[in-house]
Amino acid sequence: MKTYGPNFWKLSFAMLLFTTSYNSVIPEMNAFLTDLGAPHLKGLIIGLFTISAGLSRPFSGKLSDIIGRKKVMLIGLAVCFVVCGLYSFAFASWFLLSLRFLHGFSAGFFPTGSTALITDILPEDKRGFGMGLWGTFIAIGMGTGQGLSSLIVEIGNRDALFFTAALFTALAYLLYFNVNETLEKTQPFKWSYLRIQKDEILEPHVIPVAIIMFLSSMCSGIILVLSPDISEFLNIGNKGAFFIFYVLATILVRLFTGKVSDTYGRRQTLVVGMILLCISMILIGMSESSTWYYVSSIVFGIATGVCSPTIFAWTADLSPPDRKGRGTGTMFIALEFGILSGSLMTNWWYQNTLESIWHVFLFGAAMAFLSVVYLIWHIKTVPSKH
Repeated sequence: MKTYGPNFWKLSFAMLLFTTSYNSVIPEMNAFLTDLGAPHLKGLIIGLFTISAGLSRPFSGKLSDIIGRKKVMLIGLAVCFVVCGLYSFAFASWFLLSLRFLHGFSAGFFPTGSTALITDILPEDKRGFGMGLWGTFIAIGMGTGQGLSSLIVEIGNRDALFFTAALFTALAYLLYFNVNETLEKTQPFKWSYLRIQKDEILEPHVIPVAIIMFLSSMCSGIILVLSPDISEFLNIGNKGAFFIFYVLATILVRLFTGKVSDTYGRRQTLVVGMILLCISMILIGMSESSTWYYVSSIVFGIATGVCSPTIFAWTADLSPPDRKGRGTGTMFIALEFGILSGSLMTNWWYQNTLESIWHVFLFGAAMAFLSVVYLIWHIKTVPSKH
């Protein structure tokens, strides 16, 4: 516990609360949009969120390397708090989708700044294990938010859900306030910092891990869009039940696999994780009962438990010391646009029927398999100490 220091633990719990906040509203968004008369736009619930998050990453990555990690994180917290409070006033589909777009900026800033700060803290020889811990808090937040969503709505209503999401963000701020800045030389903000040059959009050193993140996060985009509807098709009352089983599984493997990647290599560990991801997508697409759906969520949880901390650690390995924020931002850009691509492909193929779900998940399995092919090629052609 003392290895990483109080900064690590305070920020980890802040990330858990922040992740709980923005994930808690997701299971109800499909139904909310349907009530507003636009069920055909379900794919945009995730798509617009990820577009704004992806667009903001070059700015948040650059700013975190200049004005400091904490100031970038504060922007994300403020946006999240305001938008969660405004969801209750969404009276039309265009208003709700506009709020989803604005909400994405919070995910573009807070995780970028916090992950860069975490990278500053972790010793290189324990980076995989540390990222496993960090990822565990993110996974718990994701599962807690998704799992609590339907329960809060049943006890209260959607307004209660949005108020609770805002409350989680406020609690995250209390922890964030006590975190120490790790960037040694911070500079005052200047508007000129918002002018992004070509070499500031992506960090070239982390392109290999960005490719893997992009391909694998397509699967996450598919699941985020379809899991609430699959729950309805299978008569599962809690729309976030999939993520409860997912979290239980991913927590059990994250700490172990993070240490494995420190020993056996990031890429070798990712090959195993991506094979499991491919299998999980096939299982979810074939699920015709709640039992198989829960089994597939466990396999998906194991897969992400293997992949997520390894991807974060590999990003830290490849990022130059003076461009850690940009390196983290590049990885998150790949995450956002992978989720966006997965959600848009879902919107293209999904016909609001259980039968059409199989084709979407088969595409996801193909993307996971493609990442395995790329990793094997990379291992054979590019030497690496990690």
